[in-house]
Amino acid sequence: MSPLAPARWWWGFALYGAVAVIHVAALAAGVDAIAAPTKLLLMPLLAIGVLWAGRGSSWGLTYRLLFLAIAFSWLGDGAGTFFPFAPELPMMLLWFGLAHLCYIWLFWRTLAVRPLPLWSSVYGLWWVGLLLILWPTLGALLIPVAIYGLVLGGTAAAASRCHPLIAWGGAFFLASDTILAFRLFTPDAMPDWTSPLVMITYCLGQGLIAAGVVVADRLRTRRIPEVETA
Repeated sequence: MSPLAPARWWWGFALYGAVAVIHVAALAAGVDAIAAPTKLLLMPLLAIGVLWAGRGSSWGLTYRLLFLAIAFSWLGDGAGTFFPFAPELPMMLLWFGLAHLCYIWLFWRTLAVRPLPLWSSVYGLWWVGLLLILWPTLGALLIPVAIYGLVLGGTAAAASRCHPLIAWGGAFFLASDTILAFRLFTPDAMPDWTSPLVMITYCLGQGLIAAGVVVADRLRTRRIPEVETA
């Protein structure tokens, strides 16, 4: 048994990974009858994976924020399905924006183990560069996209202060939304294979973040008694 988690803690993420593979394959093949429902299964299965991996923990603020972020992400994934009466893109930005705020709080205030590394400044450059490139095509969405870009970059930067799994997860999540932004606003410049690439990087990002939070929380709670008895 690992000192950080119960034996085979990672098995809880296996179903999430399997459905993610099926979803991406269906998306690449253009089989919407499979791609659509499997997309809506991803976040619930990720939550189940966290429940399995985190069993035996105290289920404190760390997990509450993680589950909130996963729930908001699920609403973002299904914005068109759950809110057919509203424009899909603004609803996506709203729910994913809330998810990123939960992640920022979690990474910055709860799980950070180091100061902000110098290399994380690349995320600020990413934000400026993205807006400069997309500016002519954003129109009325300029301000919402700029605000969403800030919280997205903030998530990746905050993740860089945490366990490497979380840092990589934040980077993949950023990559996913970057590719999606170009698909939405410069579709003629994006080949078809970038559609499954959006979901490959998204699933990797969310999965690595969730697994990283479980590991980081156990490392953190393991250190607390050592500090108290020192």
